[in-house]
Amino acid sequence: MKNEKTYELVLTALFTAIIVIMAFTPLGYIPLVVINATIIHIPVILGALFLGPKKGAFLGFTFGLTSFINNTINPATASAFVFSPVLAYRVAGVSGIFRSLYICFVPRILVGVVPYFVWLLIRKIVKGDNKAGKIAVDLIASVILFVSVRAFLIRLFPEALSAVVCTVIGLVVGAALMAVLTVGNSKKASANIALSYAGLAGAFTNTLFVMSGIFILYKDAYANAMGVAGDAVLDIIMGVVAFNGVVEAVVAAIIVTGVGLALSRVKPLYATDRGREAEDAALLAARKA
Repeated sequence: MKNEKTYELVLTALFTAIIVIMAFTPLGYIPLVVINATIIHIPVILGALFLGPKKGAFLGFTFGLTSFINNTINPATASAFVFSPVLAYRVAGVSGIFRSLYICFVPRILVGVVPYFVWLLIRKIVKGDNKAGKIAVDLIASVILFVSVRAFLIRLFPEALSAVVCTVIGLVVGAALMAVLTVGNSKKASANIALSYAGLAGAFTNTLFVMSGIFILYKDAYANAMGVAGDAVLDIIMGVVAFNGVVEAVVAAIIVTGVGLALSRVKPLYATDRGREAEDAALLAARKA
C-alpha cells in the first residue's frame, strides 16, 4: 500500500514535469502542415486515467497555471488576455479577472476529470452484451474521423480538392474505421476504443469549454482583439472547433491509446486497480468468514 502511494506520487510528479516542459517549449505542439496541434492536455488525460480524477484535476490545474503564466509574461497573440486575469483587468476591469480565471482553469481542470468517467462509461458499454451500444460507440468514432479527415483535406488542399472529393475521402476513411472496429470487436479492441474515447473527450472538453467561454464571456472584447465584427466571432469559434478541435482530438486519441496501452503494462489504470483492490478485499473477507 505504501509502495503504491509512493508510485502514484512519483507518477504525478512525472506528469507535472511533462506538462511544464511541454508548456514552455515547442514540445507541446505537433506541426501538422496547416496547424500546430496542441498536445499539452495529453499528460493530464493520462494522469486522470492512471491516477484518478482527483490527481487528474490537479494536473489540469497545473496545465491552466502554465497557460496563465505563458499568456501573462509572453502574450503571443492579441487575444492572450482571455487566459490571463492580469491582462484581462486592463481590458474588462475587475470582472475580467474572474472571466479569465474561468477560461484559464475550469476547462483544464475538467480535462483531468471527464476522460476518467468517459473511459468507465465506454468500458461498461463495450464489455457488456449491449450490441446497440457497441455499434453506437463505433459509429461515433467513425463519424469523428470522417469530420476530421474532411476538414483537414479542405484546409490542406483548398484548391486542388473540391469539398465533394474531400467528403468522399472522409467517408471512405470513416467507413474503413467502422469496418475495422466491427470486425475486431474483441476485449483488447474494446480496451483500445475506451482509451481512444478518453483522449477524444479530454481534447474536446478543453476546446469546447474554452471556446464557448470566450464567446459567452468575451465576445465583443475578442472581436476587437481579432479585428473582426462581433457577428463574426461565432464563425471564428466554430471554425476552431470544427478544424483545430477535431484534429487535436484525433491526435489525442491516437497518442493516449498508444501511451496508455504501453503504460498499462507497468501500472493498471486507476479504475482497474481499484477494482482489483475491491475484489481482493472481498476475497479476503470471504476467506475469514
